[in-house]
Amino acid sequence: MAEPVIIPLPDLAATEALAERLARVAHAGDCILLEGPLGAGKTAFARAFLRAAAGDPAMEVPSPSFTLVQIYDTKIGPVFHYDLWRLDGSDSLTELDWEEALDGVVLVEWPDRLGSLRPAGALTITLRLGEEEAREATLAGWDGRIEHYGLGVSS
Repeated sequence: MAEPVIIPLPDLAATEALAERLARVAHAGDCILLEGPLGAGKTAFARAFLRAAAGDPAMEVPSPSFTLVQIYDTKIGPVFHYDLWRLDGSDSLTELDWEEALDGVVLVEWPDRLGSLRPAGALTITLRLGEEEAREATLAGWDGRIEHYGLGVSS
């Protein structure tokens, strides 16, 4: 198992750049789990990822906090954006097309709510708050792919 990669994110632009880099290498069957406290940048990351995947920097990307899932047709195929903050248990995921979603690209905010449905091969991105706009991202999973694509190296 590869060591986690820690990436400093000094501002929102750095968070968006990381999301864009991941969107360039993501493909069907990938699951990206976004962990971190409220305000850590999970939704900002997801929004930048989706805009990059769609090739539309102005695309409207509402938070799925109330709908729990938003589905986007992108250049890399369907992307399912889940926000599980309000989910009362992993049993509810069957109603949200979880099994179908795993055939596309899945972004999950608050993946701790997945319980036993958490995909083993997922990329977990843990965002931590720093001072002011600064954040830090720890990438774990996708064994070999993080290094192969140079995702741990600032661009």
